Amino acid sequence: MQIDRNTGLVLEGGGMRGVFTSGVLDAFMKYECHFKYVVAVSAGACNGMSYISRQPRRARISNIDMLVKYDYLGLHQFFNHGCIYDPELLYDKFPNEIVPFDYDTYFKNAATFEMVTTNCLTGRAEYLSEVSDRRRAIDIVHASSSLPYVCKIINVDGVPMLDGGIVDSIPVMRAVSTGHCCNVVISTRNRGYRNQGRDRKIPPFIYSEYPRLRVALSHRIDAYNNQLEMIERMEDEGSVICIRPRRMMDVDRLTKDARKLEALYEEGYKLGCEFCEKYM
Repeated sequence: MQIDRNTGLVLEGGGMRGVFTSGVLDAFMKYECHFKYVVAVSAGACNGMSYISRQPRRARISNIDMLVKYDYLGLHQFFNHGCIYDPELLYDKFPNEIVPFDYDTYFKNAATFEMVTTNCLTGRAEYLSEVSDRRRAIDIVHASSSLPYVCKIINVDGVPMLDGGIVDSIPVMRAVSTGHCCNVVISTRNRGYRNQGRDRKIPPFIYSEYPRLRVALSHRIDAYNNQLEMIERMEDEGSVICIRPRRMMDVDRLTKDARKLEALYEEGYKLGCEFCEKYM
């Protein structure tokens, strides 16, 4: 597969597994490896914003150093804020004060950057971009990262939204539909991984106002496993290059062990460098 200006970049989510993605993207920035089209979901969207704003190590600092300092993730945050993380800290104080986000460079970037959310009314994926409004850009990435059940619904343009990974965890087909037949996928799972859980019908008292969201949640595991199979098939066929962890994954969505997170970041950085040295 040839890497050129028509190649898309697809960023999976995965909570704290996303430190792998931040490592890969930091390597891309070191080698000035930039894509004209990027589509990202959940933690991938958070990392993707710092890639589009050309701020190496910003995502790493936010996800590792600041996690150690502020302990912003966990059940104690859920009891305090009704959310598994501290939303004010992550989506207000971080970008505007503590780890300043370069909005100007982000908005001037000529690349198309789409973030995936789930529309709670339709139960379908939305692919949203923002090129001038600071508040709306933060609202979109916040919605894209808002896990069902443990995070609050976020309104974007007056529409209730949740994590894009509910319906499109690895949005490679979105990239294909926008004209990018060849894509680089940064995955946060080992090859061969499948979710061994079982989908269950969501009872009507959960998200009672959003019946189509409940349907989407009832098929979430099966949809994700089908995407994993599709990515591996496309990889074997040569239409995608997948950068994924090679070591056995020992980081989950809520891991706070800084040593494990640092090791995963460094693996991502190493593999990102190898990719750039081979293809750029």
